[in-house]
Amino acid sequence: MSECTHDCSTCGENCGERTEPQSFLKDHNPAARVGKVYGVVSGKGGVGKSMVTSQLAVLARRAGRQVGILDADVTGPSIPKAFGVHRRAMADERGMLPVETETGIQLISVNLLLDDETDPVIWRGPVIGGVVTQFWTDVIWDVDYLFVDMPPGTGDVALSVFQSIPLDGIVIVASPQELVSMVVEKAVKMAEMMNVPIVGVVENMSYILCPDCGKEIPLFGQGKTQAAADAHHLPLLARMPIDPALAQLTDAGRIEDIQGQWLTPVIEAILQ
Repeated sequence: MSECTHDCSTCGENCGERTEPQSFLKDHNPAARVGKVYGVVSGKGGVGKSMVTSQLAVLARRAGRQVGILDADVTGPSIPKAFGVHRRAMADERGMLPVETETGIQLISVNLLLDDETDPVIWRGPVIGGVVTQFWTDVIWDVDYLFVDMPPGTGDVALSVFQSIPLDGIVIVASPQELVSMVVEKAVKMAEMMNVPIVGVVENMSYILCPDCGKEIPLFGQGKTQAAADAHHLPLLARMPIDPALAQLTDAGRIEDIQGQWLTPVIEAILQ
């Protein structure tokens, strides 16, 4: 073994002289102001993380907070479209400038950097992870709350976010299917390994409302999310319906016009 330099960043994990764990956390841009940072995660794709992220940002903005969204789903970015933002992000000598929506929500996404937003992002994991880290270190945020729309699963990019961005907490999004217990458990274990607090769980696509009688109809059967949350001593903060109006607003880039209050308990937990 080489002589100890007393600089733990230069030695291996098995070094007997190591006195503290190595941290990969990065500082944000010196010109930025960032309050709290929350990730929206799931153990699999297709459960509505971007929808939940968008609504949380809208509700926090309506509560009078300065809000931003870091779109870390680099290969499947959908945040700009939901907000109707199609112009390019710009930069100055200090760093990259986020694009603002109509109500003043700050966004950064790979779609705001591409010549054509429909171009596929065919990059390997380390490159994608580096881009996400730059969204934190290079962008001049001015926010009280920054929401990170995480990629699905627990791979390279999710690990990059957990390791490089100092998250104050995460919100886990799940759907009602039987698979939910495994999905929630994966997200919980990753958060525990990275020592990140969990705010709670959101069940998306829980039901549809009958247009005639207003009764809740569980299309995927009775949700298993409550049991999965209870197993990990987590609160099930919200159940979101399948609502055609949400899809229409997203397609039209008008998510800021949403009227539903399903996620109010989540944003109240975050703001408190």
